Amino acid sequence: MTAAPRLSEVFADAAVRGWMHVIPVSDGHGGIEIGTAADEPVVMASVYKLPLVVTFCRLVDAGDLDPREQVVLDPSNRTTGPTGVSQLSDPVRMSLRDMARSMMALSDNAAADELLRRVGVDRVNETMRGLGLSSTRIVGGTSDILESLVADTGTRSPAEAFARIGDNDSVVFPSGYDPVLSSATTPRDMTGLLSAVWTGAALSAEQTAFVRGVMASQVFTARLRSGFPFGDVVVAGKTGTLGAVRNEVGVVEFPDGDAFAVAVFTRAARADTLLPRADAAIGIAARAAIADLRRRS
Repeated sequence: MTAAPRLSEVFADAAVRGWMHVIPVSDGHGGIEIGTAADEPVVMASVYKLPLVVTFCRLVDAGDLDPREQVVLDPSNRTTGPTGVSQLSDPVRMSLRDMARSMMALSDNAAADELLRRVGVDRVNETMRGLGLSSTRIVGGTSDILESLVADTGTRSPAEAFARIGDNDSVVFPSGYDPVLSSATTPRDMTGLLSAVWTGAALSAEQTAFVRGVMASQVFTARLRSGFPFGDVVVAGKTGTLGAVRNEVGVVEFPDGDAFAVAVFTRAARADTLLPRADAAIGIAARAAIADLRRRS
C-alpha cells in the first residue's frame, strides 16, 4: 500500500491526525490502493450507522423485517441530537425504512437508535463478520455514547458534556475517543464494506439501490463532498462526529464510470465545535488520493 505524497501534509496543515484508505470500487481492485494507517483501529462515531443500515437491509432481504412497519418515536424516550427527528418537539410516526433514510441522510440519532433496537447490536456484528470485516465492532448506539460522555466528564447532560470536551483549557479524554472502549473499525474495513455494497455483493439489487440512494442524499457537504465540488460527480457518504473526532466514509463516482471507496477518520488537536479546516482536510485528502489512483489506472 502506498500513500499519496500530500496526505501527511494535508492532515498536518489542518492540525489533525488522519487515518485513511481509498480503493477503486470493483469486484477485485487488483491491489491498487492508497492509504495511511489503514489497518489501525479508529472510533466510528456516527459512521456506525453504515454497518447498521447494511444489516437492516440484509434483514429486509431475508424477510425478517418489514421496511414499511410503522413506529412512533416519542420525545420522552428518543435520543437527542442536532438533526432530524431528534430536533422535533412532538411524537413522530414513520416506517423503519424512513428511519433508515433519515439516519443516513441527516445522521438522525433518534431514528438510528430506534432502528438499532429493532435490528440488534449482535446482528450488526454478525453481519460484519459474515462480510469478512473482522476489525469492525459495534458496542452500542448514540445514546450509549452520550451516556458515557456524561459519565466521563462528570456533567449532568449531553449539552454540558459537549461544552466540557469543547473547552480547550480542560483536559478530558472521553472513552468515545478510544477504539478499545467504543464502536470501532479500520479504514480498510469501511472501504471493503462500501465496495461490497456498491458492487452488489452485500445486498439484493433493490437494497443496494436504496443504500446508494440514501447515502447520495446526505446533506453534509463540508467534508468529502468539499473535495469534489462538481455537479457531474456523485458523492455518497456518511459522516461521524464526536468532539475532536471528524470522519467520513463514502463513494465518489465520476461521469466516466470510475468509482472509489473512501474512508477518512481524523482527530483534531482541538475540540472546538467548528473546525472548518479539519472538515475540509477530509475532502482535500480524498481528492489527492483519488487523483493519484486515476493517474495510475
